[in-house]
Amino acid sequence: MAGGVGTRFWPFSRTSKPKQFLDILGCGKSLLQLTYERFLEIVPPENVYIVSNERYKELIEEQIPGIFEDQMLLEPFQRNTAPCVAYASYKIASKNPDANIIVTPSDHAIFNESKFIDTVSTALKASESGNKLITIGIQPHRPENGYGYIQYVDEADESVKKVKTFTEKPELELAKKFLESGDFVWNAGLFVWQASSIIDAFEKFETDIATTFSEMYSDYYKPSEKKRVSEAYAQCKNISIDYAILEKADNVWVVLGDFGWSDLGAWDSIYDLRDKNEDKNVLGGNITTYDVKNCIINGPKDKLIVVEGLKNYLVADNGNALLICKRGNEQQMRTIVKDVKRLKGEEYL
Repeated sequence: MAGGVGTRFWPFSRTSKPKQFLDILGCGKSLLQLTYERFLEIVPPENVYIVSNERYKELIEEQIPGIFEDQMLLEPFQRNTAPCVAYASYKIASKNPDANIIVTPSDHAIFNESKFIDTVSTALKASESGNKLITIGIQPHRPENGYGYIQYVDEADESVKKVKTFTEKPELELAKKFLESGDFVWNAGLFVWQASSIIDAFEKFETDIATTFSEMYSDYYKPSEKKRVSEAYAQCKNISIDYAILEKADNVWVVLGDFGWSDLGAWDSIYDLRDKNEDKNVLGGNITTYDVKNCIINGPKDKLIVVEGLKNYLVADNGNALLICKRGNEQQMRTIVKDVKRLKGEEYL
């Protein structure tokens, strides 16, 4: 899934080139490229499908050389993850109804790839038996209201555990209670299931979406697919796969993962991951600081940025926008981006 715009990474993540196409980790590769390469160990390249907005077709082709047209599922506009997953699942099922499908975001960081592949392989094996929807669970280390939370039945001898409850993006106070209880893990947004299992779930819980994409079976992998997809997305509601399916289904299972994971959701994710200087600052670009501590400062290499006296701030300079704000308030970042669009125009997004 590579269709998001990365609002919380503004002004580096822009509508024209969002974070999945950026070298966020400073390793010389975009997050999309890292994700693609990560899965080549267990998935042949011709079986990798990228769902994204049609405006990013050239970026995908540039970053994943050799990808075929049929592997790019281009959405005419955003409708959240449920239509995205449905489109890919029904298209794959039209070619191979017995396929096992891995659904993964394109903009997450994985730091122990061998353990990650082992975890996904466990989920793949489990998905082959019975009608199971499997997600990957991560032990939480802070109250986070941007993730789904999973409560599972703790069966010590089982690597794949039955989900007891699934709560998508709770309020912060509830997230704190989840963390204190020790009974919940984060949903990493990575899912494994058979094509038949997820299609069965759509037919049970989201009949409109199921009907929309099942009626396209004769159009997948044909020139008529693009037109039919535009018609389909015009009919689809905006809803996540979590709300649409996972909170309702009683056949959800979880595999616990410990492989160094970050969803890279906001600037503070970068602060946590990147090397810091003696003043606990994360600096990128041509930066000079005086009495600056616990800050993230990022800008172009050809512009000198001098900062004095800031503590716990973000300074991000990119293109036609400069952002200076306190760190750690993701909701405020959403408000800032919304107001920039309303007051200054989309040219700044």
